[in-house]
Amino acid sequence: MDTTKAGTPTGLLIAGEWRDGTSDAVVAVENPADTTIVAEVAAASAADVDAAVAAAVEAGPAMARLTEFERAELLHAVADLLDERADALAVQMTAESGKALAAETRDELVESAEIFRLAAEETKRLETHVMPSIERTKRVFTHRKPVGVYALLTPFNFPMNIPAELLAAALGGGNTVVMKPSESTPLSGSALAQAVADAGFPAGAVNVVHGRGDVGAALTTHAGVDGIGFVGSADTAEAIVRAAGLKRTLIEASGNGPQIVCDDADLARAAEAAVFGATFVAGQCCVATERLFVQESVKDEFLSLLLAAAAEPVLGDPMALDTSYGPVNNETVAARMDAHVADAVSSGATLLAGGARATGFASDLYWPLTVLDGVTSSMAAFREETFGPILPITTFTDDDEAVRLANDSRLGLQAAVFTSSLSRAYRYIDDLRVGTVLVNESTNFWEQHPPFGGAGGTRTGWGRIGGKYTLQDMTDLRTAVIDVR
Repeated sequence: MDTTKAGTPTGLLIAGEWRDGTSDAVVAVENPADTTIVAEVAAASAADVDAAVAAAVEAGPAMARLTEFERAELLHAVADLLDERADALAVQMTAESGKALAAETRDELVESAEIFRLAAEETKRLETHVMPSIERTKRVFTHRKPVGVYALLTPFNFPMNIPAELLAAALGGGNTVVMKPSESTPLSGSALAQAVADAGFPAGAVNVVHGRGDVGAALTTHAGVDGIGFVGSADTAEAIVRAAGLKRTLIEASGNGPQIVCDDADLARAAEAAVFGATFVAGQCCVATERLFVQESVKDEFLSLLLAAAAEPVLGDPMALDTSYGPVNNETVAARMDAHVADAVSSGATLLAGGARATGFASDLYWPLTVLDGVTSSMAAFREETFGPILPITTFTDDDEAVRLANDSRLGLQAAVFTSSLSRAYRYIDDLRVGTVLVNESTNFWEQHPPFGGAGGTRTGWGRIGGKYTLQDMTDLRTAVIDVR
């Protein structure tokens, strides 16, 4: 079994051992910046998935014997190991993802370690309740237990952070895990699992299988899997939920983040936030600024500020320290950018910046920030999650129209509103159909501890990621009644 330059194993982790797959199939990991092959990881067969799930089932009793404080201590140990390995892992993550080393991946390593520390402390506070009974001799209380074996399927855009959010909570709750990282960025997920194993969790508490959609399907439909944690596209989420049946699921799917700029806003601040929201991780973020709504009376002034701000981020080699954002991760994303820009322009939108893949780089996956004006609700850039560095601009006349336009989407994850009016801010907080409303802050704002997820009635999923809320979602709340006569 091979390892990468960072020492990350390229095999499958099953029952505490890294091993080759039972077939000769591999998944090549391509560097988006220059198309070189970073590594080849073993692709799991159906037999490998069976073995990984069996290992997780077998490790269940050992995990159940650990107290919450013992699990917390192990989670802290994982965080310490991630900190120790951060420099090498950040370079590895940049190579497989295309994310900017200085501006993005180093921070992701720091945040991933903090996620484990937060989960450790929240694990110690998995408090429940004693409640009264109608009978004098009864004592009623609740307690939390592991769900069992969790399958975790995660995307390429945050290849360590998102797995960490699910994995830390699953382990903190006493579950065992089989992970399938994105086939585009499998190395970061494997490095995370290696840290868990090295920290001293029982063998089989975390297992890793690599592969494409067939491996994910085999895992999520497996009879030995009790729960599923998934972050990715809404279409894939729907397919998983249909196939999973009554398995416990925690789903965080696509977003189509609106940023609303009102006529009483700090326009310069709003322009900078919109640019950051569209260029962070090259726009490949579920809370990216996917739609920009600007009040008609301030549109001209705002556009001037926006175009000035749009010229500041540096698109470049992700290993270069002055790069703000690098290439998109794969051709699927780049082709979607091609299609959405072409559709908008052909349907009457005006191109103000960008508009085509950048030349002069070692791959054709570099997309500059693209600003489109006059975007309408019939255009693909409005209706769909582009997942690239794009700012489609639509004007509105009043708050009623802004709310209607923003809610004209089935992807209700996170929204931003820029206004100096507290009453106006509360109106948007109440009326926008999203899981989180941010006032005078970029759509990309995120911290580890608040609950994060979609709104009811949308295709953005259910359950909450963040701090104690993920732990609660990934444990069973059980009730006990004792007759003390």
